[in-house]
Formats: sequence, C-alpha cells, structure tokens
Amino acid sequence: MQWLVQGCESGDSLVLYYSGHGSQQRDPTGDEVDGYDERLCPMDFETKGTIIDDEINATIVKPIPHGVKLHAIIDACHSGTMLDLSFLCRMDRNGRYKWEDHNPPKGHFKGTNGGEVICFSGCDDHQSSADTTSLSKVTSTGAMTYAFIEAIEMGHVKTYGDILTSMRTTIRKIENGGAHSSLLGMLFTRGRHGGGWKQEPQLTANEPFDVFTKRFSL
Repeated sequence: MQWLVQGCESGDSLVLYYSGHGSQQRDPTGDEVDGYDERLCPMDFETKGTIIDDEINATIVKPIPHGVKLHAIIDACHSGTMLDLSFLCRMDRNGRYKWEDHNPPKGHFKGTNGGEVICFSGCDDHQSSADTTSLSKVTSTGAMTYAFIEAIEMGHVKTYGDILTSMRTTIRKIENGGAHSSLLGMLFTRGRHGGGWKQEPQLTANEPFDVFTKRFSL
C-alpha cells in the first residue's frame, strides 16, 4: 500500500479498493474503542499474515498531506473501521446521523498530515459482508461492491449521505423482499432465501462533515 501515497502532493486524489476477506483480533494496545483490531486477509495471509488496521492507518492515512484526498472502498467482513479513522457516521434508517468519536482512549493519533481521508466499508465491525459468484462466473463479487456500483449508475451520488443511504436501501429491499429480488436475492443470501442475515455499509472519515451537503467527488 505504500506506493499509493508515496510522492503524493496537493491536488492529488487517491483511491484504494479492496474486496476480500476481513477479520478481527483482540487489541493488545488499548487504542480501540471496542477492544478489537480489524484486519485484512490478503491472498497470502496464511504465509505472510494479516494486515491490521493500525498498520493500514500508519501506512496510508497518517502520511496524507494537506490538499490530498484519499477515498477507500473496503468490501470485507468486519470492515467498519478498517482504516482506523477517527470518526464513524452512525446513521439510522431515517437518515438521522451523528459522528461517533473513535479516537483512541489513550490518545494515540489516528489522523492525517493535513489531508482528507474518507472510507466506505461493507459492514459494521461486528458484521459480515456477503459475496457471491452470481454476477461473475469467474470471480466472487462483494455485495457492498454491487450496491456501491448501483448507487453510482443510478445517479444517487450527489452527496456522501446519498451514497450511504442508497447502498443501505438496496440491502433493505432484499431483506424486505422488495425490488431487485431476482438478482440481489441470490447476491445477499448466497443463493438461499430467508432472513437472519444483516449487513450495513458504513462511512468513516478523519474529520466529521455534513454528509448530506458535502458532494461526493473523487
């Protein structure tokens, strides 16, 4: 990941996309609000190990200088705070929201070097993200990835709040047996019908902002 931020300068817009496995482990340092570190599990994690959120934050968040913007799209289980950003947008089903302060209790710095970092993730830290081969017979496609693409293609991209709401609405339609059920029903239930599965995309940032007035722009 280091190559992404090396040499970046004011005016640059960076994008990190990850779709794959994610997990959690107990936090040994005391810098997590919920007591757990989130971690990415790359293809070689069984031999090379996982990448914990502390490492991700130190590698691609803290170095971001003034005038540089980084967007991350993380489609993985337990990915709500995968970049270890300081604020999480906790939104209810009516669009009301508040920013939760996830700065470490011990005061460890999780911010940037003056730049802006915003992350869309597939689910909350305690949830799992679905994946399927329904959209591709070659590789699996993440449910959050599909919902994000649908939001963009259908034009629900004026603000960050619009995108988050659109992704969540897509998932809720499946839970309630609404539109897109023939396509997304297979996607979100891994080919099985019935309830019990829940996934809510999340939005985190290095600084809080008004999600329904700030326009989405890469």
